Amino acid sequence: MNTYINLCVADVKRSRSFFTALGFAFNDNFSDAESIAMRISDSCFVMMLQPGKFKGFTPREIADATRTTEVMTALQLDSRAAVDAMVEAAVAAGGSVFRAAEEHGFMYGRSFCDPDGHVWEPFWFDPAAVPENPS
Repeated sequence: MNTYINLCVADVKRSRSFFTALGFAFNDNFSDAESIAMRISDSCFVMMLQPGKFKGFTPREIADATRTTEVMTALQLDSRAAVDAMVEAAVAAGGSVFRAAEEHGFMYGRSFCDPDGHVWEPFWFDPAAVPENPS
């Protein structure tokens, strides 16, 4: 099963530049002047669509991600250092820190907003150290 996340963005060129700075790649076969297809993994993609194109997919009002949180997209990375590097790259490329880092011993996470206000949460965890669920 593949996953496609659709996000409304003000400017696909700006979004492409921002996420390229974070190390993401794009599929130009599914990109045009109003949309870009970003690859997160072999089975997960983000379609970023400018408002006019995005509106064609929903009868609802489009959320302003700079004022309300419509989704928080968590990305599992390979290390704490990779989490820090992604957030630092995001801030350097025009993003902003969303909230302070979270340290749980077995898990470490941070979060940032892209230039459109969408929340991204890179995190790392050690599966061997996850506490057992007391059921």
